[in-house]
Amino acid sequence: LKNKIEIENKNSKHEIVLTYITSRGMWYDFSWKGAVEKSGGVATNIGVHFFDMLGWIFGKVQTNKLYLREDRRVSGFLEFEKANVRWYLSLETEDLPKQAVNSGTPTYRSLELDGEEFQFSDGFTDLHTKVYKSILDGKGYGLGDARQSIEIVHNIRNEKVEKKIEYPHPLLKKN
Repeated sequence: LKNKIEIENKNSKHEIVLTYITSRGMWYDFSWKGAVEKSGGVATNIGVHFFDMLGWIFGKVQTNKLYLREDRRVSGFLEFEKANVRWYLSLETEDLPKQAVNSGTPTYRSLELDGEEFQFSDGFTDLHTKVYKSILDGKGYGLGDARQSIEIVHNIRNEKVEKKIEYPHPLLKKN
């Protein structure tokens, strides 16, 4: 994806719709992950990796708007140097698209880039283990590499939810 963006080198911003739904049972709410003061909330717990990827590909964040913040759902708009991103993160099974429900898949990850969907629900197994191994091998990333994504999730936790929704994610309209 990064190579595709660099090759295109277009002058206008890309339009992105990021959707990440990973159904979690009630155990989540009673574990450390369900406690915002311990996990940072849904945006930090499941979204930080995607915000990091978006910054790596599309540059510095310029605008961070928050439209929904619930215990198990969060949604907003990020403007990067090279992209406008409408994003939606959820732990709710009811948010899964029909194709995921019908196939028994508890997770749905999708990035639409200018109308073209990149579905990446598979391929995340043992990803944390691979990254930790890389860190132990001395090939990890530093604070400077993660700074922007940490600032994004910090702002999401502390932003006021906007009443006027200028750039809604399609799933946001259903809630």
